[in-house]
Amino acid sequence: MDLTRSPDWNHIRAFLTTAEEGSLSAAARRLGLTQPTLSRQVAALEQALGVMLFERPGRALALTQAGHELLAHSRQMGAAATALSLSATGQANRIEGRVSITASELLSSFMLPPVLHRLRQMAPKLEIDVVATNDIRDLMKREADIAIRHVRPDQPELIARLVREGTAHFYAATSYLDRRGRPQSQQDLASHDFVGFGNNAEMIAHAAHHGVTLSPAQFSINSSNGLVAWELVRSGFGISPMYDGAAQQTKGVERVMPWVETIRFPFWLTSHRELHTSRKIRLVFDLLAEVLSTPE
Repeated sequence: MDLTRSPDWNHIRAFLTTAEEGSLSAAARRLGLTQPTLSRQVAALEQALGVMLFERPGRALALTQAGHELLAHSRQMGAAATALSLSATGQANRIEGRVSITASELLSSFMLPPVLHRLRQMAPKLEIDVVATNDIRDLMKREADIAIRHVRPDQPELIARLVREGTAHFYAATSYLDRRGRPQSQQDLASHDFVGFGNNAEMIAHAAHHGVTLSPAQFSINSSNGLVAWELVRSGFGISPMYDGAAQQTKGVERVMPWVETIRFPFWLTSHRELHTSRKIRLVFDLLAEVLSTPE
């Protein structure tokens, strides 16, 4: 790698778009390039960096370890380029109108506020509507402009960007643990209560997938509202799995069941292809991607 020369932004953008789309053909369509041109740009970046960014098992594309490492930096560059362009032309301050973001109640409460503060600074005339719900809102029906989901949508009309991998562990209130004891093994769990987040049968199945055996009788209290369920945990009603980012912002709770492996789940940022051409939605989408992809 020649350290005296910075990689070409067009090559980085080609890599970033290919990684997000998952194929050269889809990335070429999004950038308005031919597939051979896009392929040459990705190859030029690999040559300039002296690393392989993609593996090509059959017709599929898979990021290498080097590709994963470069992806986070490329996203930050993309968001910075968008912000620089808007700032240079004064467009950010002129962007106005309404943009709706849908996410779960917990993510809306614990993850979105920092993004909204930055949006207020960048585009003070923008109106943001946060649709906090655990239901999957239908972007195809324009129920929201941007969605944060834990599953990748399969509709071709939607753009989906994998922005991070979240982690979760089991937590309980210190008051509960002082009263009931801190479980050190699967055998200890039989005497403990759990707080349900909506569908207890699904929660029991997910727990079993991670080597934790629970029974319906252990779920004496439940709420389909994520914030209410988490408040019940914080108030000392029992144990529950929780996204680490939310748990770390909650006073009075402790991580428990240290023998259970880390629970991992994806964060997909999704928007409609047509809506994604809107300056205001692009601004919000890119800022969300930048903030969500930043390691905690």
